[in-house]
Amino acid sequence: MEDRNARLQEVARIAVALQAQTGCPAQLMIAQWAVESQWGAKPAGHANYFGVKMAERHKLCCTVTTREVIHGESKMMDLSFADYPSLADSCKDYAWLITQGAPYKAAWAKYQASHDLHSLIAAVASTYATDPHYATMVSLIACQENVAQAIVGARQEATHVA
Repeated sequence: MEDRNARLQEVARIAVALQAQTGCPAQLMIAQWAVESQWGAKPAGHANYFGVKMAERHKLCCTVTTREVIHGESKMMDLSFADYPSLADSCKDYAWLITQGAPYKAAWAKYQASHDLHSLIAAVASTYATDPHYATMVSLIACQENVAQAIVGARQEATHVA
């Protein structure tokens, strides 16, 4: 459990910094990181902690066997995923995808007007994942006390450094 907490603290520091730079909510980033990588224990490839599929902007890639839900049926598939040199690079690309990526433009615009995290999670989840329970999983993790504490700790740490 200690390793999981250390991973949470590390991603919280990155998520808080990226929220300040991009506006991408730290809670969303941490929650999707937790769901997609089993709390940082199992990234796709070397360092894809968000299950981001391969796109033209990516320089590194890997093929991963993953579970997709197609027409209500769970299937295992080999798919091409982006890969990254580090957790920080993975987080940075995720923040870009959510705040500037074409599939999320409408959801991001609504979030900027309302700052309704759960509406953003629902909108992102409908495109991001095929699992019908994905939004619920992400929302539950985003509201966990350990996530809130990690974010507070990262903000306090950032204040002391600045």
